[in-house]
Amino acid sequence: MKVIVLGAGVIGITTAYYLAKHGVDITVIDRQREAGLETSFANAGELSYGMSSPWAAPGIPKKAVKWLLMRHRPLTIWPLLSPAMWSWGLQMLRNCNEEAYRINKSRMVRISSYSRDALAGLLKDVPIDFDQRNLGTLQLFRTEKQLDASKVDQDVLREFASPFEVLDRDACIAAEPGLANVAEKFVGGLQLTSDRTGDCRKFTAALAAEAQKMGGKFRYNETIKGFETRNDQISSVLTENDSFEGDRFVCCLGPYSAVLLKQLGIHLPIYPVKGYSITLPVIDPAAAPQSTIMDETYKVALTRLGDRIRVAGQAEIIGFNKKLGKHATDAVLYVVNDLFPHGGDQTKIENWTGLRPMTPDGTPVLGRTNLKNLYLNTGHGTLGWTMACGSSRAVADQVVEREPDISFEGLEASRYA
Repeated sequence: MKVIVLGAGVIGITTAYYLAKHGVDITVIDRQREAGLETSFANAGELSYGMSSPWAAPGIPKKAVKWLLMRHRPLTIWPLLSPAMWSWGLQMLRNCNEEAYRINKSRMVRISSYSRDALAGLLKDVPIDFDQRNLGTLQLFRTEKQLDASKVDQDVLREFASPFEVLDRDACIAAEPGLANVAEKFVGGLQLTSDRTGDCRKFTAALAAEAQKMGGKFRYNETIKGFETRNDQISSVLTENDSFEGDRFVCCLGPYSAVLLKQLGIHLPIYPVKGYSITLPVIDPAAAPQSTIMDETYKVALTRLGDRIRVAGQAEIIGFNKKLGKHATDAVLYVVNDLFPHGGDQTKIENWTGLRPMTPDGTPVLGRTNLKNLYLNTGHGTLGWTMACGSSRAVADQVVEREPDISFEGLEASRYA
């Protein structure tokens, strides 16, 4: 069996790895010069198994108005004349209720919990150095109101058996000693003990090399333009330079999946939500984060990646805009200055922006389509790194007609029919 994987981000590469492990003849196609150079390149570094929740939740519309008015705002919306943007936004609003939240949360946890176990199994087979730490995520609350509101999340975490601890100020400092110098700025936190951290780009590049050792072929610098179809299935994928025939195809193109698949009559409500990060070298390990801290007020994550600090956040709804303006990363820079001012060297900051492939219900789009030989592994939003191994292993099993370990109920594109 010959399978063509479209996309060489963390989702495409993990899909290719699991297919190669099944003995499949794989070819990975990507427009970049190597693996992991787009959304996977400089994300927050969180493996957020305990924080796998949809953005669409009860109370979010009211919170969004508040965020839009903040100086260092976590959310920016540019009112574009874009039917896709407004349709996606309205669908997201329809999911901002308790019933939809619980359904979507359960689907996401199903994938992320499986992904946690799948990554552990993968690392037993293929030891990879990607600056992994197993110290959990600290959701940091600056106000008592935030701490009280977290009781709803605690109930959901209990329901899905996701371990956590409620911490007071002193316990937060015990978990993250670098916070001792700013103790007056927070009241407590929620420690998600099953979460992990690691450099997604490093992982992706290393796993691509392993897949290549297993016989996988990689065609970089190839921009995908379209498809040739025959008898309700794809016969080949067309690029600017070549065409690639295959028996089966897996689309792992993140936010570009929706654009490309329109040609095939497949309409996916995946919209690009722009995010930002900065990376800076550690100069004082004791004054730097030890794992990941999620600042609940600004929705910014600060993560320790080896001898670096990654600070990521913001949600900018502006279409396929990847411009990195002069003040674009001011919000994430403010948070690291506010919480860990002496941890990193701010004269050596690396700025980055990328597009997250967001669905209106938060759940990725996996598995079969109405074309017999086309499969999807896309739409993971901010959780592509978290869900990569689980969604890719399950989709690869489906492609080779092996019974997946998790149910695909509510995960396939048919839920949007």
